[in-house]
This record gives sequence, structure tokens and C-alpha cells, in this order.
Amino acid sequence: MTQKGQILKLFPHPVFKYQIDNQENINKELLKYIYDLHDADKAGVQKSNISGWHSKSFDFSNKKNIPNKFYSQISSYIVDVFENYGWIYDTSKIKCTSMWAIINKKNNFNIEHSHSNNYLSAAYYVKAPENCGNFKALNPSIINRNIFPKSIKGTELNSNMASIKVNEGDLLIFPAYLPHSVEKNNSDEDRVIISFNIDILK
Repeated sequence: MTQKGQILKLFPHPVFKYQIDNQENINKELLKYIYDLHDADKAGVQKSNISGWHSKSFDFSNKKNIPNKFYSQISSYIVDVFENYGWIYDTSKIKCTSMWAIINKKNNFNIEHSHSNNYLSAAYYVKAPENCGNFKALNPSIINRNIFPKSIKGTELNSNMASIKVNEGDLLIFPAYLPHSVEKNNSDEDRVIISFNIDILK
């Protein structure tokens, strides 16, 4: 600022970024689980994925299976997000409403989308080779996207999009309403992501 005053940065749309602990073993188990799902259902489902493979929702009925083991390992990070928001919660009622995997081969990507009817959404990078593409969060304010003049340079006050570089083992947690996409995978290896939604049982 060139004049005396304050910039009050109101109503943020945060993305919480964590590097999870002890990821090596769970990543190996997740990769096997995901590729087994792929081999059993190569068509997958069509959502935001462009040319990539999108699994059906994971089965949580077996309490000892890999999805439940993974969720147990990352549940403390979800609680940390609740704490940072200052939300009232009971840990026994925080629920993963759906979880799925995406395999993006070279040139595959995910278009802009959001996840409605949940409090939080998340993306965990099981495999993220160099040049596999960034996670992009878009400003959810339609007004912000349409009426501002051109800018000399991008700042946190005028940007409509934030590009987040990711690494293997990164967990991104964000409000479910936040529009987001995943850039094209420019590497020669697969990018493997697990996404999920979080709600509170009534």
C-alpha cells in the first residue's frame, strides 16, 4: 500500500496442504489396490476426467481393507482442518461420504468442477512424477471473474486462479464448493490421485 491503511482480507477460501507421515507403505498398498480396481473395471466412470480413468466409489464395508486403513491414517489431518475452521464437531460423526481414485496417463487431465453437498473435499497424491501437472483452485466468486479490469501482474487480490505444485504424499483439503481442476499430465508416468468428500453425520 502506498497510503496509510489496512487491507482486510475477508472470507478466505483456504486449501490446506499436508505431507502425510509414513507414506511409503500405504502408497504401495494403495497403488496395488487402485490398479487391481482398474484391471477389474477398465471402463471406470466418466466424471471430470478427460481421457483418464476414474474408479467407482471405494467399498468401505470391510473395516480392515485398504480404503479404511488409508482413511484412518489421514483422519488426524481432517480433524486439524476442522480445528482451524473453529467448527464444532464430534470425531465419531465426521464421515467420508465417498472416495475414489483417478489414474491420469500422459496428456490426461481433469476439468473444472466442485463437489456439492459436503463440507470438505480432498485430493491425495499417491503417485506424482515430475511434470505431472499442478492442482488448480479457481476463485468461486463469479463477480470476481467477470468485472475486474486487466492487471499489471497477478496478486492474491486480483487472481482468479491459484496453481499448486504437488508432490507424492501431498494431501490437499479444501471447502467442497471450491472449483478446481488438475492440469495435463506431461510426464511419461501415471499420476495417481485419491479424492474424497467429508461430511458430518446429523
